[in-house]
Amino acid sequence: MELQNITIQKARALLDGGDITAVELAQAYLGRAQEKNEELNAYLEIFDDVLEQAQRADKIIKDGSATALTGIPIAIKDNILIEGRIASGASKILENYVASYDAHVIEKLKAEGAVFIGRTNMDEFAMGGSTENSAYGPTKNPHDPTRVPGGSSGGSAVTVAADMAIASLGTDTGGSIRQPAALCGLVGFKPTYGAVSRYGAMAMGSSLDQIGSFGKTVADAELLFASIRGEDNRDSTSLPEASFVDAQAPKKIGVPRQFFAEGVDKDVIETFEASLDKLRKEGYEIVDIELPTSKYALAVYYIVMPAEVSTNLARYDGIRYGVQKQGKDLLDDYMQTRREGFGAESRRRILLGAFVLSSGYADAYYRKAIAVRNQIKREFDEAFKDVAIIATPTSPTPAFRIGEKVNDPLAMYAEDMFTVTANLAGVPAISVPMGEVERDGVQLPIGIQFIANRGADSSLFTIGKDFEGIIQE
Repeated sequence: MELQNITIQKARALLDGGDITAVELAQAYLGRAQEKNEELNAYLEIFDDVLEQAQRADKIIKDGSATALTGIPIAIKDNILIEGRIASGASKILENYVASYDAHVIEKLKAEGAVFIGRTNMDEFAMGGSTENSAYGPTKNPHDPTRVPGGSSGGSAVTVAADMAIASLGTDTGGSIRQPAALCGLVGFKPTYGAVSRYGAMAMGSSLDQIGSFGKTVADAELLFASIRGEDNRDSTSLPEASFVDAQAPKKIGVPRQFFAEGVDKDVIETFEASLDKLRKEGYEIVDIELPTSKYALAVYYIVMPAEVSTNLARYDGIRYGVQKQGKDLLDDYMQTRREGFGAESRRRILLGAFVLSSGYADAYYRKAIAVRNQIKREFDEAFKDVAIIATPTSPTPAFRIGEKVNDPLAMYAEDMFTVTANLAGVPAISVPMGEVERDGVQLPIGIQFIANRGADSSLFTIGKDFEGIIQE
């Protein structure tokens, strides 16, 4: 079976047509996952009941009640709970934690009969842009194993890019789906904040987190999103269906060129401009727009996000969850457990978040950041009165070498420069492959990011499919 050409749509046709069974499809992906995982470290665990899941899917197909994802092999990021499975968040502090319930998205996928291949590697608690912050070693980019796949959902991206799953779920707090999708040559989609329930997803930055989809095509990312979306009263930020619009085909694209002033590779800009030219020839109107406050987005993000991280990760104290280290008293228990259980990047962000929330500094940093965030939202609202879509490169660079930026956190954080604004504003965004650039004799994929207004998620699939067709001409 030629797995590199398989999409959800093609697999659905083969399964429904009786050309293959769900067990045969699962065996193919299971074999590939077992073959490639030692090299790429994309899965933290490949499940031992994959074929049993596939057998159940075959019964659903035989009954004639199959839906879009019945029998489709899918990978799940390790911060999304599956009942009875370890969910570690790629952290030592939760290395043996077994989930006691299913996340909302897992309930939905199980109801469809999807087949879970395994749980994927990630930056610890989703904090990072390279998947080097995992307590279980870095994941490697299948296009060049000496390079990172992006992060924090790097494992989820690599399972699809290396044909170890057809599609996968990730989480996106500041670009953690879109950036690895771009660096691995995939489509990555972050929905409107509230479109997908966060129930059962480990909280990192609660006002920023969203679960989203990876696929080889825009249609696959859309199919997976359609299956997991929906209002859920267990997540107070979940939005009702009335919040979403069936947007008309977008034709006017705004480009905030002030973003490109520095820190972006020249060939990335050139490929982006060439992509805009192709869209223009297909009838899209391209105009320059101003998002003046967005130049502060990265600084705002790295205040708001750590503040929420320091609060959310306070629950991991060795008492209720995971690893516990014995100290001389209760306080020492806490300190030793958290010192040994958390990695360096998690400790850095907890300290930064505790600092910006502390007495005497909350006004100077946290509350000021919240005010700027609100201004960024207002500027996006104003921009979407004139344009339907905002376009930028997804990442300022292609995949960089493993270890290249690990000791330079500011350089690592700069990789999020194009993606964090969508999370701060709560709007949907998608990354679609736009070409390749050469580094050290290797062709590396890069992506274009399209951003839409809140609730206009469908317009991103429309322009994304158009762009796929334009690029392939």
